[in-house]
Amino acid sequence: MIKKLFIVILIVLAIPFIAALFIKQSYEVVASTQINQPTERVFDYIKHLKNQDNFSVWAQIDPDMEKSYRGQDATVGFVAAWQSQHQDVGSGEQEIIAIKDGSRLDYELRFLAPFTSTSPAYMTTQAIGESRTQVDWGFKGHLDYPMNLMFLFVDFETMIQKDLQKGLNNLKSILESEQ
Repeated sequence: MIKKLFIVILIVLAIPFIAALFIKQSYEVVASTQINQPTERVFDYIKHLKNQDNFSVWAQIDPDMEKSYRGQDATVGFVAAWQSQHQDVGSGEQEIIAIKDGSRLDYELRFLAPFTSTSPAYMTTQAIGESRTQVDWGFKGHLDYPMNLMFLFVDFETMIQKDLQKGLNNLKSILESEQ
């Protein structure tokens, strides 16, 4: 009887680990908005990582977070770091890894706490008129096995997409109020 109970317990414990083998490990999120400003003006603003403090939802969660910077903003190699006691902010840094002037900014997010992770992110601009710009903000994430089980309980894509969209709405308000 004890042997059968032990086998049942092992099977119950193994089911989530087996299920995790069939659950995705990566996700990608993109949010978009259109801003009534010329592309050059919009890109010049977003290529400065320090400006994210003005529109990013995450930068506004903890006004007391410590921030530090290395390098020259808006250039490849610039690093913006943060450290916060707030569990939704944690600590980490982002580094500009590529700039295609006037159209694309690629950066790497390195989360250090409360978990460690490295994720690519980007912002793009595209003219859709003389004084109108499409802005896309994208993010890719990954959870290794067996942490990918969290995808069953947490909708990362929807959560992050909402935050990116709020950030873009803030960006739109900031840039359109400067007309």
